[in-house]
Amino acid sequence: MSHSALGFVLASKKSEIACLQQLLETGRLVGTISQLIHVLQRERGTVNIFLCSHGKLWADQLNERALQVENAEQAVGQQLAALDLSGQGVANAPRLFSRIAAVLHSLSILPSLRGQVQAQAISQPDAMRQYSEVIRSHLALVFEAADISADPSISRALLAMFSFMQGKELAGQERALGAAGFAACHFDEAAHQQLQDLIDSQERCFQTFSGFADPRCLAQWQQQVNTDSSEFERLRRIACTRMTPAEDALRWFEVTTARIDGMKTVEDSLEESLMECCRQRIRDAQNALARQQQDIGDIPPQESHYSALIPPQLSRSVLELVEQQSRQLQTLDAELTGLRATLAAQKRVERAKGLLMQHHGLTEPQAHKTLRDMAMKQNKKLSEIAEAMLAVAEVLGKKNP
Repeated sequence: MSHSALGFVLASKKSEIACLQQLLETGRLVGTISQLIHVLQRERGTVNIFLCSHGKLWADQLNERALQVENAEQAVGQQLAALDLSGQGVANAPRLFSRIAAVLHSLSILPSLRGQVQAQAISQPDAMRQYSEVIRSHLALVFEAADISADPSISRALLAMFSFMQGKELAGQERALGAAGFAACHFDEAAHQQLQDLIDSQERCFQTFSGFADPRCLAQWQQQVNTDSSEFERLRRIACTRMTPAEDALRWFEVTTARIDGMKTVEDSLEESLMECCRQRIRDAQNALARQQQDIGDIPPQESHYSALIPPQLSRSVLELVEQQSRQLQTLDAELTGLRATLAAQKRVERAKGLLMQHHGLTEPQAHKTLRDMAMKQNKKLSEIAEAMLAVAEVLGKKNP
């Protein structure tokens, strides 16, 4: 039975286009999740002020914030409804679908949580922790989207966006923790350390973002950093150093919210860059396919077939097309190898942090600091410490089913 050699060349390019179109849909999902996270952060901040003031402040804003989250949930739901649950055509569908299930489960706790907040039947730290866990599950889905990409340029755009979203979430936690301290007119040593950890972790995320972002988004972020108000820096110093600040919690919240809203504009630009990257790669692949089809049209039919083995007489023009496709795939594989290594290391670190948070009640910055301190003490890479921790956890899990 004979097959067309060039038919497989075309099939390869068509498969590439299909994968890129799937990444475009994934990019749209990431964009809607970005908006959902942003309004969840706003709701968490409003809840924080409400609980810290014992219900005296912002009670009238609780329902408005909840409605914004519900609207954003609907947008995410529309994107998820478009997914093929059979998993066909979805790269690494089991992992991606598992993350989506975690996101949907986390959202299901919000009605009960809101009821506890309205009744002031939950403490501010517990409410903040639950909101932060919901947001963390959404960020994990964005990270999974970056991990399933098989295109280097799109992977870089996704990694830049994930890192920036992670840094913005830590800025939101800083806003919430600072608001609690200003409302109580007291920051204890533990709060001081938490704030410092949050600041350090933000810098870490933004450094990672800078390594993957495109020049336009980098310039926009630098402009945002340069325009951060001096009042924000002044209030941050007070929160990190003074025990009994006499500042207004609402002023802190207003200033830090302006900063986070500025971050959202950068985040929106990252989303635009991601989508344009997907569209450009699709255009490039479609143009390459059109050129291949034109080249194939110029090859005599008798020269474009082969049996089980490629015969020696296969024309040079056919071989050139096959080799060109092979070289392109090799180039992509080489670029992806480095990105995959970065992603794998980061995934190990994220999983190890998750274990520390789950079993020791640490915050994300505290968990990262614990891993970092262990790495420095043992003179090893952070990912190596994370890998060792995960290996121990797996062994213990097998012994204690």
